[in-house]
Amino acid sequence: MGKSASGHLLGGLTATAFVARHWQKTPLLVRGAMPRFTGIATRDELFALAGRDDVASRLVRKVGAGYSLEHGPFSSARLARLPRRDFSLLVQGVNLHSDAADALLRRFAFIPYARLDDVMVSYAAPGGGVGPHVDSYDVFLLQGSGRRRWRYGRQDDLSIRRNLPLKILQRFEPTHDATLAPGDMLYLPPHIAHDGTAVDECMTYSIGFRAPLYQEVVEAFIDHLRDSVVVDGRYADPELRATARPGRIDAALQRKLAGAIAQWRFDKKEIARFIGCFLTEPKPDVVFAAPARASRQRFANRGEASGLRLDRRTQLLYDDERYYLNGDDAVLADAHRVAVQRLSDHRMLSQSDCAALSPATLDLLYDWYRHGYLRHP
Repeated sequence: MGKSASGHLLGGLTATAFVARHWQKTPLLVRGAMPRFTGIATRDELFALAGRDDVASRLVRKVGAGYSLEHGPFSSARLARLPRRDFSLLVQGVNLHSDAADALLRRFAFIPYARLDDVMVSYAAPGGGVGPHVDSYDVFLLQGSGRRRWRYGRQDDLSIRRNLPLKILQRFEPTHDATLAPGDMLYLPPHIAHDGTAVDECMTYSIGFRAPLYQEVVEAFIDHLRDSVVVDGRYADPELRATARPGRIDAALQRKLAGAIAQWRFDKKEIARFIGCFLTEPKPDVVFAAPARASRQRFANRGEASGLRLDRRTQLLYDDERYYLNGDDAVLADAHRVAVQRLSDHRMLSQSDCAALSPATLDLLYDWYRHGYLRHP
């Protein structure tokens, strides 16, 4: 993304300049990042999402000097009883349920999709917020309707207050103070202390990024390897001698079992395969819906007439050898390479792209379509 493509979004910086100067380094406040932006969801639409059991939502209230936390789904009666101030309703993964939110997420595609996570939308009454805290991931905080005051800065003391349901900083010493109006945006790298408080009724859009713990990655890799382990043979000990110490583990037995374990190896290709599957694994609450029955020919005709687009819930990535689709993988054959890479990078194929598809690639995409991974615009 060049300067013309990024426009106001990065305060006049090119994507290259932004990444070099700010990404994972220093905050950036952009006034008018998205001029005339007032949001992509209404209060009622957000409340409706918070009532669904396939959507993660939280309700945070200030209670005296502390905070309370409730997890959704929330009934309409519960939301109707909310006070007039000092609360925030946070709804995660709105991009999975809204084309407009998904389009907003893709505005930040100058960062690889492997790192891009979701759009969280928070609705806050005056005084509402989640308290001073730090995040372990990068975030762009885009203001929709209303105003929110952000105080933020880097600090060494990150100790947490005890006996609270949220990780609230015990001491908060902000060095910056800015009130964001509709269309303004604040970028925060990881571990910058920050606190956002609604000045009036407002909605804030948080574009977040993935930063998995290495512990989580290694545990997932071990799970992945269970499906690929192949070790021949069975333990045998024809040389065994009678023992007067049956509770002792014999050194010969240890050597044999250790040798069996040592037979098994994984290589760089297996690691790369795991990484692609791990990064495209859908969130637990994602369900794909198959479209109404359509023949392969009708699918092809519609593609040539209107193009094709990945479903907003679909995760498609690739490397030099394979492609990774919603946690599964396959060899990236030369016959499919152009179409798959274009779908992954741009999340769509134009009418002319569809008209140029080979029969084999059309078969592949038709299979994706029947699983609900692909749709017509």
